[in-house]
Amino acid sequence: MAFTPLPGTRAPVRVWTDPYGIEPQAAQQLRNIGALPWVQGVAVMPDVHFGKGATVGSVIAMRQAVSPAAVGVDIGCGMSAVRTSLTAADLPDDLAPLRTAIEAAVPVGFAKRNDPVDPRRIRGLEQAGWDAFWKRFGELDRKVAQLESRAQHQMGTLGGGNHFIEVCVEQGGPDAGQVWLMLHSGSRNIGKELAERHIGVARKLPHNTDLPDRDLAVFLAGTPEMDAYRRDLWWAQEYARRNRAVMLALLCGVVREQFPQVAYGEPISCHHNYVAEESYDGVDVLVTRKGAIRAGRGDLGIIPGSMGTGSYVVRGKGNPDAYCSASHGAGRRMSRGQAKRTFSTADLVAQTAGVECRKDAGVVDEIPGAYKDITEVMAQQDDLVEVVAHLKQVVCVKG
Repeated sequence: MAFTPLPGTRAPVRVWTDPYGIEPQAAQQLRNIGALPWVQGVAVMPDVHFGKGATVGSVIAMRQAVSPAAVGVDIGCGMSAVRTSLTAADLPDDLAPLRTAIEAAVPVGFAKRNDPVDPRRIRGLEQAGWDAFWKRFGELDRKVAQLESRAQHQMGTLGGGNHFIEVCVEQGGPDAGQVWLMLHSGSRNIGKELAERHIGVARKLPHNTDLPDRDLAVFLAGTPEMDAYRRDLWWAQEYARRNRAVMLALLCGVVREQFPQVAYGEPISCHHNYVAEESYDGVDVLVTRKGAIRAGRGDLGIIPGSMGTGSYVVRGKGNPDAYCSASHGAGRRMSRGQAKRTFSTADLVAQTAGVECRKDAGVVDEIPGAYKDITEVMAQQDDLVEVVAHLKQVVCVKG
C-alpha cells in the first residue's frame, strides 16, 4: 500500500497503516515528534504502537540531532536467522529434547553465564575484534563502570519478554519444508542502563525545556553530550550484534550435535532499535529506527510475527518515502497487562498448537492474540519489502 500523511504536523509524517486506527496515545506521540524543529520527517510502520517518548514502529530522520528515546532502551535489539540444509522430514516427531538442549546452551530470562564467553571455543563465531570491543568498555559512561562483569556474563544470553529462539520450517514455494534457525534479542541490561542514563542527561539540557514531551529530549551535534551518547550507542549496538552472533553460533552447535550432516547458509542479521547516518534528497540525517528495520534496495531482513504465527525473511525495496525501512514485526495490539487479563493458559495452549514451547502463565503476555495479524502487517508494506521466505516455527524458546 502507499503511505497516508498524518495531518496536523510540521514535518511530514507518513503512515503505512490506517492513521485513524492508530491508538490515540500513539497518534499524539507521532504529532509530538513531527513538531520537533530538528525533524526532517517520520515514517510510521504498520506495526506502530505506543512507546516511551517515541512510538514503537517509527522511523525518525533528524538533522544534526538525535533523541535517545527514539532509539529505544534495548539499544541494538534485532533479529538473526540462518537457513539450514535440513528439511522438516529430518526433524523427529518429539521436539522437546531439542528445545531442552537449546535452553541448556543459551541462558534465558534473567539467567547469565557462569563464565564469560570465550569466542575461541565457539565454532563458527567470528573471532575478530573481541579484545578491542571489550577494551572500549572503559570509555563508556563512568556510571556503568561497575557493570562490566555483568555485561561479560550476559553476552550470549537471550533475556525475556518478547525475545526468543526458534526452529522454523519454510512454508510454500520451491524451498517448502526447509528448516531455518532464528532468534531475537538485544544488548541485554547494559544497553538499557546506557540508554536510561543518556535520556536522563538529555532531559536536563536547556534546549529541551519546552518540548511537548520531555522524553523526546534530544542531543545536538557538536556538543559533548551528543559525542558521549554516540560513543555509548555505537558500543551497545555492537554488543547486541555480537550477542546475537554468539547465540546463533551456539544454536547451530546444538543442532549440529543432533544432526551431524547439517550445513548452514549465510546468516542474516538486522537491528531494529538503532541509529544510522544516512542521506535523503541531499540532506544528511541521523535516522532512528525504533521497532523498524532497514529495508534498502536488496537488504535482507527478518520480520517476526508471534510465538504461534510465523515470520518472514524479506528483501528491501529501498523506498525513500519510508527512509528505506520496514516494520520490525507484527506489533502488539494490547499491553502485557491487558493480555494477562484477557487470555488464559488454555488460550495459550490452543494458540500455540503444534509448537514445542512453554505454555504456562509466565508467557501468557506473549500469546499470539496479543499481537496484530502479521499477514495484514505484511500486506500494508508491500511497497517496502518483498517476501523471500515465509517461516512457521515448530520450536520456540522464551525467557
